[in-house]
Amino acid sequence: MSYANPDVLIDTESVFKNISGKTTRIVEVDYDPENAYKQGHISGASLIWWKRDINDPVRRDIISKSRFEELMTRNGITPESEVVLYGDFNNWFAAFVFWIFKYYGHKNVRIMNGGRKKWELEKRPYTKDEPQILPTKYASQPPDEGLRAYFFDVRRALERNDTVLVDVRSPKEFTGEITAPPEYPMENAQRGGHIPKANNIPWATAVNDTDGTFKSVSELKQNYESKGITPDKDVICYCRIGERSSHTWFVLKYLLGYTQVRNYDGSWTEWGNMIGNPVEK
Repeated sequence: MSYANPDVLIDTESVFKNISGKTTRIVEVDYDPENAYKQGHISGASLIWWKRDINDPVRRDIISKSRFEELMTRNGITPESEVVLYGDFNNWFAAFVFWIFKYYGHKNVRIMNGGRKKWELEKRPYTKDEPQILPTKYASQPPDEGLRAYFFDVRRALERNDTVLVDVRSPKEFTGEITAPPEYPMENAQRGGHIPKANNIPWATAVNDTDGTFKSVSELKQNYESKGITPDKDVICYCRIGERSSHTWFVLKYLLGYTQVRNYDGSWTEWGNMIGNPVEK
C-alpha cells in the first residue's frame, strides 16, 4: 500500500539524477549546520538555518509572512519552484521547514526520503562549494491557520472527546523526568510532564533506524492507531518548541492522509510555563 500523498517524498536516486535541473531548488535544513552542511552538502543545495531563518528574532514565534517571502527570495525560490528539502537527524528540521512552507501556501515542496543519512550510506557525492543563487521575487499565500494549533485550541481539546493529543518527545520528557533532551538543553519549561490526555509516540518511531527513511503505511498505522490516533479524530501534535512535532504532523497528514491534524508549535515551552495549566506526569 502506498502513502496517501506519495508525491511529497522523493528518493535519493531521483535527486542524484536530476541534480542539475534548473526548475528544482534543493534546500538543506540541519539541526547542526556547522557539522553537516558546512562539511559537505548536495551540489547546488542552499542552507536554511532553522533557528536563524525560521524563528522570529524577537518574539517567540515563527517568521512572519514578509520574512518568509524574504527568505524565499534569498534562496532563489519562486512560488512555482519545486523545492526539495533534506537534512540531518532523519529530516527532523527539514520537516519543520516543510510545515512552514505549507503554512505559507507553497504548493510544490518535497522531502528527500532518508535525508543526509541515506545519501551518505549510499556514498553519494557532496561538495563544499557555495551555490550561486539569483534572488527572485516571492509572494506567498496568506497563512493557512488550519495547519497550526494555538494554546486556546489545546485548552479546548481537553474537554473534547473527538480531539487527541500526540506528545512526540522522548519518554523521559513525557513523564517529567527531564525537561529537555540532553543533546539540546535550551528553552526549558518550568515544569516537567505532559498535557493531560496526551499520548506519547516519539517522533523518531516513524522512521527506519537503518537508513532514516519513513516506515511503511502498515507500520505507521500500527504505530499511531494502536494508541488511539485514528483518522476520524482531530489530532494535535506537540513537542517542546514545535519542530519534532512537525515531523509527526507530516507523517499523519501526508503519508497517512489524516484530514484534520495540526501542529502546536507553542508546545511544552508554552504549556509548561503558563500559570495554572494542568500538568500530568
